[in-house]
Amino acid sequence: MSQGLVAMSYIAASILFILSLGGLSHQETARRGNYYGMIGMAIAIIATVLSDAVTAYTVLIVALLIGGFIGVKAALKVEMTQMPELVALMHSLVGMAAVLVGYANFMESSSVLSGVEKTIHEVEIYVGILIGAVTFSGSVIAFGKLCGKISGKPVLLPARHWLNLGLLLVAIWLGDWFLQAAETGGGALPLILMTVIALAFGVHMVMAIGGADMPVVVSMLNSYSGWAAAATGFMLSNDLLIVTGALVGSSGAILSYIMCRAMNRNFISVIAGGFGNAGGEAAEVEGEVQPIDVDETVQMLRDARNIIIIPGYGMAVAQAQHTVNEITKLLKKQGKNVRFGIHPVAGRMPGHMNVLLAEAKVPYDIVYEMDEINDDFPETDVSIVIGANDIVNPSAAEDPNSPIAGMPVLECWKGHATIVLKRSMASGYAGVGNPLFVHENTRMLFGDANDSLQAVLKGLQS
Repeated sequence: MSQGLVAMSYIAASILFILSLGGLSHQETARRGNYYGMIGMAIAIIATVLSDAVTAYTVLIVALLIGGFIGVKAALKVEMTQMPELVALMHSLVGMAAVLVGYANFMESSSVLSGVEKTIHEVEIYVGILIGAVTFSGSVIAFGKLCGKISGKPVLLPARHWLNLGLLLVAIWLGDWFLQAAETGGGALPLILMTVIALAFGVHMVMAIGGADMPVVVSMLNSYSGWAAAATGFMLSNDLLIVTGALVGSSGAILSYIMCRAMNRNFISVIAGGFGNAGGEAAEVEGEVQPIDVDETVQMLRDARNIIIIPGYGMAVAQAQHTVNEITKLLKKQGKNVRFGIHPVAGRMPGHMNVLLAEAKVPYDIVYEMDEINDDFPETDVSIVIGANDIVNPSAAEDPNSPIAGMPVLECWKGHATIVLKRSMASGYAGVGNPLFVHENTRMLFGDANDSLQAVLKGLQS
């Protein structure tokens, strides 16, 4: 394939990637956005394979078959509840690829390039490996936290801010050493030392971030993986990889900012300090839990006019979204105003609940973001909280010493009644108690969410 045709293909792929990001910004167009992305990636792969830059077709085909098999296997096996850790794992692979490509380019460029061109290329290599190593180790730790293999509590080392600053200064010093040594054909030692420091920095950075901030971590690592891909594009002189990496990196950074704003948290404080650093001890939750059975729940829903459903990670674990949709359709047929309230950080990654509801074919026009529906709770007859915890915690607004103080939440306790579906009284991912569970207007329906909702559905049908 001629170079001109390759360039045209890359332009077409870039346009499709931009359209894909635009489509993914809304539920109604998300499916179309995915199709744009898949078509763009197919064009990019075919154009690259047929370009003059590729000669080792046997190795490439074997790699494509292995990668494709792993991708298909993961797509068929991984459940929706495991998507956050899968995303984190994929980010780690991007980081690892940037590191490996960087070392391969370092060994090759030492004998091919010279002068200013060689220096610029060495800077690209150094920065690419630095970002890639941080992305790799940070994503591995995020994967461990999301799947429960590593505790979600933040690990806050003494003088951790000074430690981070020291690691950054050492990385800069090693960069200067690397550039000087590379002029004489060396530089391997400072490059290896920097890689080790970058890996340690990624581990320390994510270990210091607590469970409730993991949605921000996922979007942040998404941004890092994009910049790592862009750095790889510079190393390989691949324009499409640069553009694609920049799109992913910038969109991930914007998403991280949006998530932090939704949680009333500063992005720098999340990265530097982790979660749960309020100025005092959070108040203990005191009060008596008021349980409710299925029959009482059915009666409350029959008597209600305005109903708001608040899904959380527990709904994903119980795979209850389809039952929720059946209940919603039945209640709407009975003339009730049923809506969904979605918190921006509900679940373990951005948009987790929106994806689940879309999978169950819940109508988009009854799904509202937190800011759109929070003012309606005082006029709400019944709020149904399905497996959510931190995003409906009143202490965020009422307890200044709470680890989640200041975080905007869905204020369902202001409604006439709240029904909370949970397996137990265990705390949420942030590890703090929830006064909502003992609120005078709250009733607790204990058990598996899907089993409980199936029983409620049968009661409503009868």
